[in-house]
Amino acid sequence: QDQLVESGGGSVQAGGSLRLSCVASESSYSSYRMGWLRQAPGKEREGVAAIYTGDGSTYYADSVKGRFTISKDSAKKILYLQMSSLKPEDTAMYYCAAGSRTSYNYWGQGTQVTVSS
Repeated sequence: QDQLVESGGGSVQAGGSLRLSCVASESSYSSYRMGWLRQAPGKEREGVAAIYTGDGSTYYADSVKGRFTISKDSAKKILYLQMSSLKPEDTAMYYCAAGSRTSYNYWGQGTQVTVSS
C-alpha cells in the first residue's frame, strides 16, 4: 500500500525550530523524488524542498534556503524536514509527497505548523 504519514508539526514562536517526519511505504520511498510542500490559508500550495532518490541532490524554495534541511533515513524509510529560524510566514499545512520527475503521485495527510510572532 502506498502510504505517507507525516508527524512533527506544532506551534512555535518565531525563531524556533521543528522537525517534520514522514514515514513512507516501500514504493513511495523509492520514487524518483520525495518532497515537502505547504499550503497556507488562501494561498496556493508551494514546493518547499525536494530530494532526488538517484543522486541525493536537493532543491529548496528561495524562501527557506539556509533555514530548512531535507533528508532521508533509508533504513527507516523516513523523510525529514528540519526547520530552523521559523518565521510567521512559514505557518501552513505541510505535506509530504513522493512521485516522478513531473508530478507527485503520493501524498500524506498533512501536518500543521503554526509560527507566532
